[in-house]
Amino acid sequence: MLIVTFASFVAAVVRTGAWRELVEEFSIVSLHVQPALALSLLALSASSRWLRRVSYPMGVVLTLGLALGATAITHRVGSSFYGLEPYAMDRPLFLAVAAAGLVLFYFHLRSRALSPALTEARLQALQARIRPHFLFNSITAVLPLVRSDPKRAEAALEDMADLFRVLMADNRDLAPLADEVELCRQYLDLEQLRLGERLTIDWHVDNMPRDAMVPPLVLQPLLENAVYHGIEPSPDPGVVSINIYHVRGEVHVVLRNPYRKEGQHHAGNKMALGNIRERLALHFDAEAGLESRVEDHAYQVHIRLPYVKAKPEVRGS
Repeated sequence: MLIVTFASFVAAVVRTGAWRELVEEFSIVSLHVQPALALSLLALSASSRWLRRVSYPMGVVLTLGLALGATAITHRVGSSFYGLEPYAMDRPLFLAVAAAGLVLFYFHLRSRALSPALTEARLQALQARIRPHFLFNSITAVLPLVRSDPKRAEAALEDMADLFRVLMADNRDLAPLADEVELCRQYLDLEQLRLGERLTIDWHVDNMPRDAMVPPLVLQPLLENAVYHGIEPSPDPGVVSINIYHVRGEVHVVLRNPYRKEGQHHAGNKMALGNIRERLALHFDAEAGLESRVEDHAYQVHIRLPYVKAKPEVRGS
C-alpha cells in the first residue's frame, strides 16, 4: 500500500504544472487508485492460502490477474457511482500491472536478502562475537588462582578446556536446552572461583523441557552480564536466579540479578541483548522474543521461544 501510494504521489507530481495544484491532482489520482488497491489487497488476503500452494511463476501470474480484475471492477463501478462516462481502460490496466509488478519485484528482492545462505552467514557472524568475549572473561576468572591456589587453577583450566571444546564446535544449528544449561553451570562454576561467596546461584529448572532446541550460547552471555553488572560492582553478596519452564507450547527463561543504576557498562549489556534478539529472530522469526526490565532493584530478562524438539534421525535400511 505504501509503495503504490508513493507511486501515485510521484505520478501526481509529474502530471501537475504547479505545486499549488498538487493536492488536487493527488486526490484525483488516489480516487482512481485507492479503491483498486484496497480490492486487490482484499482479494490477495482471501486467496493467500491457495496462492501459497502454487509455484512462484504461477503465483506472479495470478497476482497480476487479481490486480487487473480489481482495477477493471473499480473502474466500472466508480464511473457509474460518480456519474462519469466510462473511458478507455488500457491505461488503468497498464498502470495496475506496472504497480503490481513493482511490488512483486520489491518482495522478490527482499526474500533474496533474507535467504537461508545469508541468514546462516549472519548467524556465524553473531556467534563469532561471543567466543572471544567468553574466552577473555573465563581466563580472567582463573588467573587470580594461579598463584594463590595452583591445584584449583589447574582443575579450573581443565574444565575450561572441556568447555571450549564445546564452544569451538559448529554452533550454527539448534542445541538441546539441557546442553545449554550444563554449559551455563560450567561457566558459573568458573565465576564462583573468582567471586566466592559474593555469588549465589538459584536454579529453578524442575519444569524445564530438557529436549527443547535452542540457539547455542543464548543463555551464557546473559549470565555473564548478570555477574558483570549485578554482582561485581557490589561488595555485598548477590543472587543470580535462573528460572526455566514450559507453558502451552512455549519455553520461558527468566533471569534475575541485582541491579545497580550506577556504572559505566550498561551499553555493553544492551549490545548483548541486541545480539541475542537478532539470533532469536533469525532462528524463530516472530515466534520468539526477549524482554528486559528493572523491578524491585533487580534486573530481569525474559526469553520466550517455541518448544521445538529435535527431529528424529532417519535410519537407513
